[in-house]
Amino acid sequence: RLPAPRPPPAAAMSNHRKDHLGACSSEPLPVIIIGNGPSGICLSYLLSGYTPYVRPDAIHPHPLLQRKLSEAPGVSIMDQDLDYLSEGLEGRCQSPVALLFDALLRPDTDFGGSVESVLTWRHQKERAIPHLVLGRNPPGGAWHSIEGSMVTLSQGEWMGLPDLQVKDWMCKKRRGLRNSRATAGDIAHYYSDYVIKKDLSHNFVSNAVVTAVEWGTPEPSSPGARDPSPLFQVSGFVTTEDQSQQSFSLSARNIVLATGTSDSPARLGVPGEALPFVHHDLSALEAATRAGTVSPTSDPVLIIGAGLSAADAVLYARHYNVPVIHAFRRPVDDPGLVFNQLPKMLYPEYHKVHQMMREQSILSPSPYEGYRSLPEHQLLLLKEDHQAVFRDPQGLQKVFGVALVLVLIGSHPDLSFLPGAGADLAVDPDQPLSAKRNPIEVDPFTYQSIHQEGLYAVGPLAGDNFVRFVQGGALAVASSLLRKEARKPP
Repeated sequence: RLPAPRPPPAAAMSNHRKDHLGACSSEPLPVIIIGNGPSGICLSYLLSGYTPYVRPDAIHPHPLLQRKLSEAPGVSIMDQDLDYLSEGLEGRCQSPVALLFDALLRPDTDFGGSVESVLTWRHQKERAIPHLVLGRNPPGGAWHSIEGSMVTLSQGEWMGLPDLQVKDWMCKKRRGLRNSRATAGDIAHYYSDYVIKKDLSHNFVSNAVVTAVEWGTPEPSSPGARDPSPLFQVSGFVTTEDQSQQSFSLSARNIVLATGTSDSPARLGVPGEALPFVHHDLSALEAATRAGTVSPTSDPVLIIGAGLSAADAVLYARHYNVPVIHAFRRPVDDPGLVFNQLPKMLYPEYHKVHQMMREQSILSPSPYEGYRSLPEHQLLLLKEDHQAVFRDPQGLQKVFGVALVLVLIGSHPDLSFLPGAGADLAVDPDQPLSAKRNPIEVDPFTYQSIHQEGLYAVGPLAGDNFVRFVQGGALAVASSLLRKEARKPP
């Protein structure tokens, strides 16, 4: 038995949570959420008794959805059939429940409209389900690790959580949205503030690292009860204010995985990738710029990748006049490139990078001083003397001297705390878990794992990659957990 961790300042550690982390209670928690980004925060809000109803005077612009909503007036969305309500909805997401919740929160946003949400929120404390949210960072998750001045990919209003619009919050903070988009620093602050404003802080434990989740034997059931459900054991440690580590062990009837995918950067697997001048995150470029390791007169920075992180690195280097070699395997006109899917008006800076990639291949004289593009080039190896060896599209080798290498080709979730690192839970268990290509396989209307009862996944782990759409997964999980609670014997 462990003493409770010393409380950090403010409301970060309440007695409620000290009891959970410090005491070995015989009664398991109904729910533990691992991950405190937007998915975890939204789910905590829904599990805290905040319940969505359709406003009696609201008319949804989607006629079929409006007809279905009018069939059950006064019934909470969480108590309705999400499968039935979401049928026939289309949009920029594969998840039917994500499309449904998005349509209720932002009825015509994809058409540039501003019809307000058809939902009203009631705080019904009797519906609350006790839960704990464990996260490494402050509430907001990986948003606290992103360079604060970066502008978000999504429009600012799409980053918002239920019942607190980003633009209203920004107005109170006397901040404006740039080109309808917010900075990452604003959004991280908004998520932390949301937890305080909605009085959710007592459910959150920051600086918490989960090291193992195991599921054991089901709880013994009383005669005539439903099949017993498994019990999960969650172990880990919390780093306290004085930097000491306090271990914990908790049991729960349900686990929700909400850890996102930015834990473990993808690697090329080429010789020399572990050399000290090779990095896998943008912060290394920021640090090198500050230290003067890279400068307008240094050798170029080699940036590998053709996604938005690589584009952010190009923009950052250009801002400081640091020379850049930008290498990627795809052709510049590949329809799969993310730049080809972004509207030019909203994302002028990314389209500028795409234009540079297209116009400045190595063979032409550069219209952009200090920038070289290497489309369809494959990195073969990196040498200790800062040489990078490539194979070009014709199969010839090319060598460049570089000051720093940034490999920005995506990231993988780190589920090392699960048995088998969670591989058995993926759609294809023989392939690595990937938010885009091979997410955790879940029921689309409950987000419960197909392979393990009581284990849920939300956000990128379940294939929902935008904040705008992760909230539907939270709605599905909350609805499923409320049904389970209702079926429990008194």
